[in-house]
Amino acid sequence: MKKQYAVIGLGRFGGSICEALRKQGMEVLAIDTNEDKVNRYASIATHAVVADSTDENTLKSLGIRNFDHVIVAIGDNIQSSILTTLMLVEQGVKNITVKAQNDYHEKVLNKIGAHKVVHPERDMGIRIAHNIVSKNVLDYLELSDEYSIIELMAGETVHGKSLIELDIRAKYGCNIMAVKRGEHIDVSPSANASIKKGDVLIVIGADTDISRMERALFDDD
Repeated sequence: MKKQYAVIGLGRFGGSICEALRKQGMEVLAIDTNEDKVNRYASIATHAVVADSTDENTLKSLGIRNFDHVIVAIGDNIQSSILTTLMLVEQGVKNITVKAQNDYHEKVLNKIGAHKVVHPERDMGIRIAHNIVSKNVLDYLELSDEYSIIELMAGETVHGKSLIELDIRAKYGCNIMAVKRGEHIDVSPSANASIKKGDVLIVIGADTDISRMERALFDDD
């Protein structure tokens, strides 16, 4: 069976999640208090309804507890976001992801039982900053306050060298999870794997270690 998702709040963030889930073939219920937004996503989502997510009876009537995952993507109304999350927790929703506006909002959401809290604007800011600082950084995913996964484009410095020659784990404390070359992805590459200019290395490690490695091996400017 297809998993069922509900997206509450159809701003840019909620709307993009709604579209992405539908493209992956998932069933999506789109919810917002704004009729124009609901009409906009009526042809995209499986179902789209105008509803107040802070009303307990409304959520019950939608059968919200039966959804596999509910995403609370409410925009600037922090009070509505918190109340909605609380209602979802009380109704026993299995997976609740909530968009936070700031750190205080996140603390409250965690305390009342949100399963995952995201900061799309902050996280995108971090990614853009990494891309600005280094042309070799293709993507960046923060795992915690100290650890990340990063995609790095191989340049002249590492061209023709094997992973054992680079000795990245011993020298920098980072691990190469995979190497992408065109359409081919080598997961857990062997120590003898040779790196070519243009390869994409997917690296996991502490932020400080990644920065040291990046400066030493991937700063070809």
